[in-house]
Amino acid sequence: MTIKLDRIDISILNELMKNGRISNVRLSEHVGLSASPCLQRIKRMEAAGVIAGYGAQVDMTKVSQPVTVFTEFTLSDHRRELFSRFEQEVGRLRQVSECHLISGGYDYLVKFTSRNVSEYHETIEALLERNLGISQYFSYIVIKSPIQKSIVPLEDLL
Repeated sequence: MTIKLDRIDISILNELMKNGRISNVRLSEHVGLSASPCLQRIKRMEAAGVIAGYGAQVDMTKVSQPVTVFTEFTLSDHRRELFSRFEQEVGRLRQVSECHLISGGYDYLVKFTSRNVSEYHETIEALLERNLGISQYFSYIVIKSPIQKSIVPLEDLL
């Protein structure tokens, strides 16, 4: 379902992306509405799936030293069943936080977060053993992430 968003809805979404824990009263002050209509708009956007959820942004470097690896996968065949099987199997992996079907030189770009390179390697080996039609893969270990944004410029995209 697609819903029409107005300027106030976009302001609400922008504020929630900055601070998902903001109180409804404070949010309504930021967007120039009274609390009740503000909450109604939030509920409408939640029901439509525009607001998909709320969560904490964890700085993993404060609790661990994980390795992040972006991996390009090319499948041997482009049948729908093979794509579906690949996506289901990759989706089951706890180390996978993102999986994107890509146009261009390969089929998927997958983001892994593992305890270390050895764990990542074991995960890849297990994935290859599942006979998912992976013809090749390339791994890119993240050295540093100087820019990470969780806020998207809604005004520019709508």
